[in-house]
Amino acid sequence: MSVSDLMTGLMIIFMFITVAYMERVRETHKVLEDYVETKQQLHEELSKNFDQETKMGELTLGNDLSMKFNNASSLFEPGSSDLNDTFKCKLKKFLPKYLNTLLSSKFSDQIMEIRIEGHTDDKPYSLHSDPYIANAILSQRRALSVLMYMRSMPEYLSMDKDKKKKLDFWFTANGFSFGKSLDKDGNFTYVTNNEIDCDKSRRVEFRIITRGEDVLEDFVEKVN
Repeated sequence: MSVSDLMTGLMIIFMFITVAYMERVRETHKVLEDYVETKQQLHEELSKNFDQETKMGELTLGNDLSMKFNNASSLFEPGSSDLNDTFKCKLKKFLPKYLNTLLSSKFSDQIMEIRIEGHTDDKPYSLHSDPYIANAILSQRRALSVLMYMRSMPEYLSMDKDKKKKLDFWFTANGFSFGKSLDKDGNFTYVTNNEIDCDKSRRVEFRIITRGEDVLEDFVEKVN
């Protein structure tokens, strides 16, 4: 084989590698683009539909598609997982609009999970000798109480079978104890090393997880 033939062969191999690499870059860009677009569109829909509640400070909408109920004293009594009347009124107003927004969204098929998260401060309770476990039990019970209340609402009970099946797939109840406690600025104390703000740490959040996370993980596995 002549030198020119060898160089031609190497150039052809190089061209194939370049084309394959560019195709992989395009695929990566498309995955990231769809992921960002889905989160942005869902955020815009939630922001529009809950504009009044966020302006009044009843709810906080995060960039991560979380919706946080503020004013901890209006959610549960200390050490209790029973919804108080004030929180029930808030949920009665919030949940039908929230569910309708997500079920009617053109991105509803991109939703993988909706987590109801219970969070506490680091005050010990008698549920367990380990304060973290005691608060994990309490926060889990609180998240579950919210889920049970949602499923008892007339708006949920009157839904058709397909919508209920989708909500069964979406919703989970999760207790985080004080593992994700917040400081006075609303940042994680684990990150900032600041003191826990008990009022901000005691909270309930609804968090949307999109299919984008799974798509990105699958793509990375294929690339590797």
